Amino acid sequence: MLALFQTIDLALNLYTWILIASAIFSWLFAFNVINSSNQFVDAIGRFLYNVTEPVLRPIRRVMPNLGGIDISPIIVLLLIFFLRSFMWTTLYPIFA
Repeated sequence: MLALFQTIDLALNLYTWILIASAIFSWLFAFNVINSSNQFVDAIGRFLYNVTEPVLRPIRRVMPNLGGIDISPIIVLLLIFFLRSFMWTTLYPIFA
C-alpha cells in the first residue's frame, strides 16, 4: 500500500512542477523573451498547454475575471498541497 501512496505523491509532485513550468513559460511567452516561431519552443508550449489546460479550464470558468491576472494555477497548487497532506495524514494511517 505504501508503494501506491508514494506513486500518487510522486505524480502530484510532478504535476506541481509542470504547473510551475507552464506558468513561467506563459510569462516568458507574454513578454517575448522566448522565440515563439522556434519549433522546439512551440513543442514545449503545446505540451505544457495540453497537460495543464484540462485542469485549469474548469477553474477559470468559475473564477471571476481579475483583469490580466490568472490565479488558476495557484488554486490548483493549493488543491494539490491539500490532497498530498490529506493523503499522508488521513488516508495513509487508515490503510497502513
